[in-house]
Amino acid sequence: MARWQCQVCQYVYDEEKGEPETGTPPGTRFADLPGDWKCPVCQAGKDAFLPLTEEEPGRAAGTTVSDVIVAALAAWGVNLVFGIPGTSSLGLVDAVRKRPEMRYIVVRHEENAAMAASAYHKLTGGIAACLTIAGPGATNLATGLYDAREDSASVISLNGQVEMQYSGPGGFQEIDQDAFFRPIAIFNNTIADPAMTIPLVTKALRHAVLLRGVAQVSVPNDIQKMPHAAPVCRREACIPNNAILPPEEEMARAAELIDAGKAPVILAGWGAFPFASQVAALAERISAPILTTFRAKGVLPDDHPAVVSVLGTVGTPEARTLASEADPLIALGVGFSRQTHVPVDRPMVQVDLDPLKLGKGDRAVNLWGNCGVVIPRLTARVHPRRDEAMGGRVAAMKREIAARREQEADPRAVPLRPPYIIKVLSEVVPEDAVISIDVGENGWWFGRNFVMKRQRFVMSGYLATMGFGLPGAIAAKLAHPEKTVFCITGDGGFSMAMAELVTAVKYRLPMVVVVLNNHELGMIRVEQQTEHYPNFATALLNPDFAAYGKACGGEGIRVERPEELKPAIERAMGMDLPVIVDVETDPRRFA
Repeated sequence: MARWQCQVCQYVYDEEKGEPETGTPPGTRFADLPGDWKCPVCQAGKDAFLPLTEEEPGRAAGTTVSDVIVAALAAWGVNLVFGIPGTSSLGLVDAVRKRPEMRYIVVRHEENAAMAASAYHKLTGGIAACLTIAGPGATNLATGLYDAREDSASVISLNGQVEMQYSGPGGFQEIDQDAFFRPIAIFNNTIADPAMTIPLVTKALRHAVLLRGVAQVSVPNDIQKMPHAAPVCRREACIPNNAILPPEEEMARAAELIDAGKAPVILAGWGAFPFASQVAALAERISAPILTTFRAKGVLPDDHPAVVSVLGTVGTPEARTLASEADPLIALGVGFSRQTHVPVDRPMVQVDLDPLKLGKGDRAVNLWGNCGVVIPRLTARVHPRRDEAMGGRVAAMKREIAARREQEADPRAVPLRPPYIIKVLSEVVPEDAVISIDVGENGWWFGRNFVMKRQRFVMSGYLATMGFGLPGAIAAKLAHPEKTVFCITGDGGFSMAMAELVTAVKYRLPMVVVVLNNHELGMIRVEQQTEHYPNFATALLNPDFAAYGKACGGEGIRVERPEELKPAIERAMGMDLPVIVDVETDPRRFA
C-alpha cells in the first residue's frame, strides 16, 4: 500500500486507509480511483498527486513524539487541556484525542484558554495545559499566561511551531517563540530533537510545579510526527517534599516577638489559604484578630469571631486601624501588593514559601517555609493569652461593618445599586458554591460587601485583567462539576470574553453569569474622578446580554427592578445550562 501527497495543499491519500469522507474504502489503490476524483481538501485533480517515499515526511505509524509528550502529561496527572487546534499543532492534538483520560476544551480565543488554565490551578492546585498553534495562537496566550505568572499559578503551555526546515524570516505563522515567552515563563524551550522529548517535558513539569509558574514547550510540526518511544516519569518520582521549615532559632525569635507584643494581628494571604484551621488555631491561642488579603477572602467564614475583613483597597477602615496598631503583625503567605496597603513599619513575623518575598517589614522576623507546617509549630511555641478587650473590640467592629453593608444596600433604588446586588448574592449563593469574579467595579463591590460562608472564589490577582470572570467560571465548573458555579462580572469584562458562553454551552457546563450592567467602564470613571479628570471614553454600547445568552443555546434573564433580582438568581440556579442574569445597575458608588 502506497501514500500519495497533493502538491497543492499537502493532503496525503493513504491507500491502506482509503478516504471515508468521500466513500473510498480502505485498500483502494490510487491508480484505481476514478479519473475525475478530486482531492477532498482542495479539489485538485489526480495529476496534482505524487507518491511519497519512505524517507519523505508523513505521519508515523507507531508512537510519535506527540504521543510521548501527552503520555508524560497524563503520568503527572495533567488531564485537562484548553486551546484551539491548527496546522502546526495537529500531531499534539491527535495525541490528546487518542488518550481517553485527556479532555480537550476548545475555546474561542486562546487568551481565555490560558486564563482558564490559570484559574484551574488557583482552585485545585492541579495543573491544566494550554495547547495551540505557532504564531498568533501562541501570542494570544500571553495575557492569560501572564496572569498565571503574576499569581504563581502552575500552567503548562504546549505550542506548535513551524517545521524546522522552514524556520527563518518569512516563515508562515512563525515567530521566535522562545524569545516571546522568555518574560512570561519560568521554563521555556523548543524540542528540536526527539531524543530530548522526555528530558524537556519533565523539566517543564518540574519547573511549573516547584516554582509555581508557566512552563512553555514549543514543538515543531515535523518533530511532533516523528516516531519516538521513551519511558515517562511519574510525578511522584520527580517532585520532592515541599514541607519546608525555617531554622529552630528563627522560630524561637518569632515566638518571642509574638509573646512580647501587646496586640498581635494576623494577616492571612493566599499562601495561607489552604491552611484555614491552622490559622484559626493560632488566632485562638493568642487572641488575635484575623485580616485577609483580597485573594484570601474566605479563608475562614466571615462570621468567624476572629475574622474582621479584607485589608486594602477593597477593605474596611476597621481592618486598616488594626493593621496600623498591630504589635506584631503576623503575615502568613502575604504577597504585599500595593493594593493591600500592608504597614511595613510594624514589628512583624513574616512566613512565606517564596524566599524572594521575605524581608518586607522594617522590623521583621522572616520565616522561610510552608505555612502548613510553620503555623502549627509556631502555635505550639507561643504562650497562650486571653485578651477579652480585643475580643470585644473585634465584635464591635464586625457589627459596624455589617451595619454599613446593610445601610449601603438600598432595596428601593432603581437602577439597582451594586451593594444591594451583592447583598442578595450573599444571601442566595449556596455555601459550597464556587465564584469567579471579574475585574472592575463588580470585583470591588464583591471584595468589600460579599459575605463569605464556605464558598471558594477565584480572580485575576496581581495582573487584574478584565475578562477573567467567564473563563475562570468554566475552569471552576470543570474542576468542581458537582458544585454551583457563579461568574460575577461587569458589562465591560464580560464583553471581552463573552464568546466563551458558547464554550460553556457546548461542554454542558451549567453556571450563573451575573452581569452588573452599568453601560460603562465604571472603575475607570472612578479613577478619573480620583485623579480629577473629567469623565471621558468610558461609555459602552452593549447588546442585549439576556438575548445573547439565549442565542448561544443557554438562557438569559433581564433584571431591572430590585424585587426581580432574587427570583431571577434562584430561577437561574435551577436551570441545567449556562444562564446570563443581566442586571441593570447604577454606575455611581455612593449617593
